[in-house]
Amino acid sequence: MWQIISSAPFDRDLELAVIDEDGPHALVFPCRRILNGWMNAATKERLDIHPTHWRQWAGDGAG
Repeated sequence: MWQIISSAPFDRDLELAVIDEDGPHALVFPCRRILNGWMNAATKERLDIHPTHWRQWAGDGAG
């Protein structure tokens, strides 16, 4: 179940939903909330995104 982005926890792999020019969709990799933003949980790369919702990552266990 999707949660509002303001309630996203730190230190957990999350699936994020974003809205871009193609409409709303979920990112295909796990993300983590960090101070002042988000990072790709697998690569540790900082992301320039503005997600709208989150839910627990249920992917392949990466991160």
